[in-house]
Amino acid sequence: MRVAAYLRVSTQEQTTANQSPAIEAWVKSRGYKLVEVYQENESAWRNGHQRELARLLSDLRSGRRKYDILLVWSLDRLTRAGIAAILTLVNTFKSYGCQVVSIQESWTEQAGPMAELLYSITAWVAEFESQRRSERVKAGQARAIKEGKRLGRPAGSKDKQSRRTTGYHLRYAGAELRGRYGK
Repeated sequence: MRVAAYLRVSTQEQTTANQSPAIEAWVKSRGYKLVEVYQENESAWRNGHQRELARLLSDLRSGRRKYDILLVWSLDRLTRAGIAAILTLVNTFKSYGCQVVSIQESWTEQAGPMAELLYSITAWVAEFESQRRSERVKAGQARAIKEGKRLGRPAGSKDKQSRRTTGYHLRYAGAELRGRYGK
């Protein structure tokens, strides 16, 4: 069996090194072949941030690489966007002949008639956990503001790279300009 691995951590300070040994051990213990590893250090809080996941799906869609299994550390590494999002991803991979297997959710390896229910429960838990973490961060920020602390980067600091302004211009442009750029 040909395996693709998808590793993701949420910040630049974190590393996928914790996930790699378990992924490699799983593949080796079954005598499978690890064909490619897709890794990213991006938050999945908003669509479009998971470039490696998009590349993986593109590789499957184009037929450039054929995988029998997509191996992840846990399902929340794919998405924390809820039940619909995880079921859509799992079914998309399934449509390309690729089974999603999670090391932390071992039931995914032998997913049977209860799989959809278990995927739904797992996705709900991941989304709930993400919302709780967000609430804690917002509460901490509110407390810091009440204590007179300034949030964000220091006054006067600038980006190391210049930002693209296309999105800002299109947002405030008229319908004619947005239509020209397909937005």
